[in-house]
Amino acid sequence: MKLVKKILLYEIHNTIRSKWVILYTFFFFLVGYGLFTFSGDVNKAYISLLNIIIIVIPLVSIIFGSIYFYNSREFIEMMLSQPIDRKSLFFGIYLGTAIPLSAGFALGFSIPFLLFGKVGEQIDGFILLLFIGVLLTFIFIAISFLISVKQDDKSKGLGLAILIWLILAIVYDGIVLIIIYSFQDYPLENAMIILSSLNPIDLGRILFLMKFDIAALMGYTGAVFQRFFGSSSGVIISFVCLFIWIIVPFFFSSRFFRKKDF
Repeated sequence: MKLVKKILLYEIHNTIRSKWVILYTFFFFLVGYGLFTFSGDVNKAYISLLNIIIIVIPLVSIIFGSIYFYNSREFIEMMLSQPIDRKSLFFGIYLGTAIPLSAGFALGFSIPFLLFGKVGEQIDGFILLLFIGVLLTFIFIAISFLISVKQDDKSKGLGLAILIWLILAIVYDGIVLIIIYSFQDYPLENAMIILSSLNPIDLGRILFLMKFDIAALMGYTGAVFQRFFGSSSGVIISFVCLFIWIIVPFFFSSRFFRKKDF
């Protein structure tokens, strides 16, 4: 653990100095400031923030994670020339990338809420949105590391990262709509819940929207989502699924990293 801590502190210090993390923090500050200041309804401000978070955080996390890993290759090779445990090295680099990016989002999002939001009335929505943003950061950093470990070519790795984001953020919803339209005569409620669990962006979005009790606006499966994701067990299962989305890509990327010939 001492080794992980040393690598983690070094990586955090190195990542925080990145101008992109500072811009990322400032971006969420400006967006939060604008929405909390000029929007008369805090709930509408939350939903607008949600739509930004589920698009921007996965995109930034998967690209930033990929670029950071590729640019750290010389550092990794230098560290591996020392008698050092590969598992600890990878764990330290992963946390050292995910924690500063999550902290940047949390800081940029929290300051305008604390200054201009209705803190006493809407604290539960704020906490839920904060959790979803942080979990999406850890998920897409893990996916980016998996891509970077398996693909040595930087341009191909970045292309694959953007493609995966595009599929999960945009194309996946289209596929789900096609399935609903094609099999509208069949009971698809359970299938829709499973399909939603297979996409962390959809999972985060549905989990948050259920808080606002707007299932009726979500069309065909809205009532089913409300019944499942709106219940305590549904919320717990949703968070478990999000944690699985972190663990699975991290596990495989860590395994490939330990066997990789640098």
